[in-house]
Amino acid sequence: MQRKIRVLVGKPGLDGHDRGAKVVAAALRDAGMEVIYTGLHQTPEQVVEAAVQEDVDVVALSVLSGAHMTLFPEILELMRARGVGDRLLTGGGIIPNDDMAALSALGVGRLFGPGTNTQDIVAYIREWYAGVHGPDALPPLAPPRRPASAASSLERPVPAAARPRASATSSTSTATEPASIASRSTRIASRSTRIASGSKKRASTSRSRPAAKPAKKRAARPAARMPSGNGSRSTRAAKPAKPARVGAKRGRRSVSRKRG
Repeated sequence: MQRKIRVLVGKPGLDGHDRGAKVVAAALRDAGMEVIYTGLHQTPEQVVEAAVQEDVDVVALSVLSGAHMTLFPEILELMRARGVGDRLLTGGGIIPNDDMAALSALGVGRLFGPGTNTQDIVAYIREWYAGVHGPDALPPLAPPRRPASAASSLERPVPAAARPRASATSSTSTATEPASIASRSTRIASRSTRIASGSKKRASTSRSRPAAKPAKKRAARPAARMPSGNGSRSTRAAKPAKPARVGAKRGRRSVSRKRG
């Protein structure tokens, strides 16, 4: 019985780079598989629990944090403890070749590094599924998606049909054209009349306005020339002198003498 291959794409650990996981998930979906994406920052227990509940065939992990030697063995151990150890555990990330060999010896499937073609991942999963369930259980590969608006390079685009032009000798056009021309000329004449009347009003108002009187200028105060210490005269303004109170002082002195 043919059915879709169910794949769980997980992001365990503190790794926050999920662009590669989403690209792989989209490629598996386009190949006709049913993909479940767990999201970021998943624990190993959450990944295994989702795999059991969704009854998936493949668990694919994306690890870019360098913790692959811890996460893959732990998830594999939890899968065996939950009774789903016969499912395929694969994945990818920045994993050295020595670590890939060590994880393969533990029972982890093939691991893919950066720059891998997504069709290689699709082919590997289909090959594993056919080896476990038989070639007859393998669903047919979905055709590649192509936008409906995209034209083939060999096809020549057909130009759009030209819009039919109205006949110049039709009675409707000949009847409406003079009327439209007359109404247009009437609007132009009324507009020119309004412009001319407005310009006359502005001219009359400008003539009737009296001319502004020029502002009176204050006469400059002459500056007194004061003698400076070096014999030259400076042009500083002289301060008004205070009135002398000579008589008052003399009067006070005279009064005090009389009293004495």
